[in-house]
Amino acid sequence: MLNLYGNGYNPPTHLFSMGVQDIPQGYGSNGASSTFHAQVSPSITNSVSAESSEGSSGPIGTPPPCKSVVAKQRSPASNSLVLKSNEITPPPGASGDAPSGGCSAGGCSAGGSSGGATSGSRSGGNGNGYDRHHQAPTQHSVLFEPPPRPGRGTEGRPIALKANHFEIKVPKGFLHHYDVVISPEKCPRRVNREIVETMVNSMHYQKYFYNQKPVFDGRRNMYTREPLPISKESVELEVTLPGEGKDRVFKVAIRHVSEVSLFSLEEALDGRIQRIPNDAVVSLDVIMRHLPSMSYTPVGRSFFQNPEAGYDNPLGGGREVWFGFHQSVRPSQWRMMLNIDVSATAFYKAQSVIDFMCEVLDISDKNDQRRPLTDSQRVKFTKEIKGLKVEITHCGNMRRKYRVCNVTRRSAQAQSFPLQLDSGTTVESTVAKYFQDRYRIVLNYPNLPCLQVGQEQKHTYLPLEVCNMVAGQRCIKKLTDMQTSTMIKATARSAPDREKEINNLVKRANFNADPHLQMFGINVNTRMADIQGRVIPAPKIQYGGRTKAQASPQLGVWDMRGKQFYSGIEIKTWAIACFAPKRVVREDSLQQFIVQLQKISNDAGMPILGQPCFCKYATGQDQVEPMFRFLKNQHTGLQLIVVVLPGKTPVYAEVKRVGDIMFGLATQCVQSKNVNKTSPQTLSNLCLKINVKLGGINSILVPAVRPAVFREPVIFFGADVTHPPAGDKTKPSIAAVVASMDAHPSRYSATVRVQSHRQEIIQDLYPMVRSLLLQFYRSTRFKPTRIIYYRDGVSEGQFLNVLNHELRAIREACVRLEIGYQPGITFVVVQKRHHTRLFCADKKDQMGKSGNIPAGTTVDQIITHPTEFDFYLCSHAGIQGTSRPSHYHVLWDDNHFSADDLQNLTYQLCHTYVRCTRSVSIPAPAYYAHLVAFRARYHLVEKEIDSGEGSQKSGNSDERTPTAMMRAVTVHPETLRVMYFA
Repeated sequence: MLNLYGNGYNPPTHLFSMGVQDIPQGYGSNGASSTFHAQVSPSITNSVSAESSEGSSGPIGTPPPCKSVVAKQRSPASNSLVLKSNEITPPPGASGDAPSGGCSAGGCSAGGSSGGATSGSRSGGNGNGYDRHHQAPTQHSVLFEPPPRPGRGTEGRPIALKANHFEIKVPKGFLHHYDVVISPEKCPRRVNREIVETMVNSMHYQKYFYNQKPVFDGRRNMYTREPLPISKESVELEVTLPGEGKDRVFKVAIRHVSEVSLFSLEEALDGRIQRIPNDAVVSLDVIMRHLPSMSYTPVGRSFFQNPEAGYDNPLGGGREVWFGFHQSVRPSQWRMMLNIDVSATAFYKAQSVIDFMCEVLDISDKNDQRRPLTDSQRVKFTKEIKGLKVEITHCGNMRRKYRVCNVTRRSAQAQSFPLQLDSGTTVESTVAKYFQDRYRIVLNYPNLPCLQVGQEQKHTYLPLEVCNMVAGQRCIKKLTDMQTSTMIKATARSAPDREKEINNLVKRANFNADPHLQMFGINVNTRMADIQGRVIPAPKIQYGGRTKAQASPQLGVWDMRGKQFYSGIEIKTWAIACFAPKRVVREDSLQQFIVQLQKISNDAGMPILGQPCFCKYATGQDQVEPMFRFLKNQHTGLQLIVVVLPGKTPVYAEVKRVGDIMFGLATQCVQSKNVNKTSPQTLSNLCLKINVKLGGINSILVPAVRPAVFREPVIFFGADVTHPPAGDKTKPSIAAVVASMDAHPSRYSATVRVQSHRQEIIQDLYPMVRSLLLQFYRSTRFKPTRIIYYRDGVSEGQFLNVLNHELRAIREACVRLEIGYQPGITFVVVQKRHHTRLFCADKKDQMGKSGNIPAGTTVDQIITHPTEFDFYLCSHAGIQGTSRPSHYHVLWDDNHFSADDLQNLTYQLCHTYVRCTRSVSIPAPAYYAHLVAFRARYHLVEKEIDSGEGSQKSGNSDERTPTAMMRAVTVHPETLRVMYFA
């Protein structure tokens, strides 16, 4: 048997048991650092106990042992920590946001927070991982806790850096937290803030707020520096806001909740206690955000200002780019930091609805639009404007706002409604006639439809021409490819330019002049944090062929010219299907493409022999399935179908569905522009993808310089969950898990599941991991002694919830495969969605035209967590804009990695991504999990047919049941054998 792992490891003598086994005694860090006692049912709801073994040593390093459990009670007999896992409750705030709402002229309605304390961000937190629930916590237990930092890394050359984190000097003592209940409830935060601000500034209530400047989060949390003179129960005050037509009266009940200790925060920052006091961090965040929230348009953790007159940064389709800034308070080592970054997002332009319609429908001159909309135009317009707010222009200064619920099928001169006359009789009137009789307005566009606004059952109609789009509406719908491209071009900044912009933002913000910060005794340092980072060395890349050449990456890039794949596949039977018309891709262009592809592939060590067995033109997605069925039946041993596409088209999704799911055929799509004009770089990239789709290996890490973890069998997992676009309330989330299948690691297998809408925890992780462990054994004949699990897409507020569910699922998958099977597990969260940016302090260290930090730059001090094991690593070379380092947070570590070991391992895995000869921004397994989930989204795409009503979904509701959707993403067994997602 070929021993891929070198000497010193005895292969098992039997396969994993396929039966369900009880969890054995002694589960932990390869039996070293902890003991796991249990008899676990399939649902894992029985009692579990665990005990920590001090002073144990692991095979990779000897940092302090992981803190295993926070327990509810202690077993007097064994002195082990005991808990009941069926009593575990999710962390506060895990349920996500409360709905937001709108406010009409007559009063507030729809949305707002409800229940106890305020809800936080999407992750249940405030954007920095700390939720806003300050009431006494309910009794619950946490199975697992992140390990302490094992020390700092030392390898690599030093590099002086600056980070966009600004030190906050926090006062000592206590803050006072109050619960604020406003009724009527469900007002948007903007209105709530206006109510509280009016209350605080009212002369009538100065006995409560004299010499105080409370801060308020817009929901239910208010903080003061000194206690308010109110009774222990609560005080109820009345606040009046002027409204359009009539004043609005609100009742505000204020109740003291707690004192917030800043002493415990100081202890946590100094490392004397491990848990960061949530209430202190949130209170500081509310203080820092109070004034910007009153002055700007808040969006998540960012603030945006209405553009000035003459501003022009359009995206098309009625959208434009707004620039602003991101701000969040973060605990760091020995200090609190304020993370400030430039920010940009898409908003709807404040313009007439007629102009908005013309932009959406690509109508160049609105004066020509006096004819009715076609059905397809109306459907498209409805899709874009539905749910947005408009304001009326025909009532003088009263600009009442409405939310659009639909667009009428009939025009304004044909749309009728029952009109009650002054006499009490009801007559039918058209919208156009009503506006002429009531407002003396003769419509300029009587043939255009009307907006239906408010509640759908009330039948309130407005002509398009008397409505404007309300300013400050953020676009949450997905941008088109063209809009995304425009957005990237408009927002890309070189690193030095971004650094300069951030510094200017901080100067303009003038935090220390904020009277609220002065009241609370908070001071913000206006200089970026100075950090000592390290540039860790890149690995060497091994190729194959006769020369067995090696490549040494320079600045995150290496060259494959003159080298051949480590294991190239010989292609004997292949086909071409061209879905671009002949006028776009001529036959001679196809033939020239074949010649060039064969030349490049042969040079790369993946010879494509002879002419394709099939080369035909096709017209639409309906031809994909019959064509592939014909090829499958007629050409035995067909290895590859190259599919030529004329740009973005539904054909792509159908090609992947039919190839991946139905027939198990390898497909490689290529754009028609790359067929008509071939380039060696494009063809080389195609070969990189084709080779692995057929089971080949492009390159491997040079074994002699791999990290120590490779000395024994190790399996690398990548996991990700992708969610439907913002605004979608029905489509499922997709969970994907991949795992390495060799020792290099180069080959990966994938498994995918459809799960509940916006569910972040991977619900079926146990069977997914179990399946991949079995595949690893069948592929290598080794059982992995270590599991390295890279989890993408988890925000800080979800850490413990995801850890407690998914670590248990991984352990269950192991122990149910075989009694006594206890691989050490390292659980690492990979984060890209953050606003930390690193800049070179010395211009000599800047790389490329964008002046970015070098690939391999690592930071694990100053701006990282005070006590837990995390680090920033920029593993890629920035080409455009400012590089964003990935943030890695270790949530569990049975393997006792040192900082250097894990940082080097992670960086090396960023060099194993098969699609390019560059290091990428996250480790390959995490990247592959994202690709698998993205591909599954294509597998779920429902066929669309053109009709008079625009795009319609085909099929019936049975096609969208969980079973049917799971079947839709179940990949063909032949496809599963290879990296079809590459």
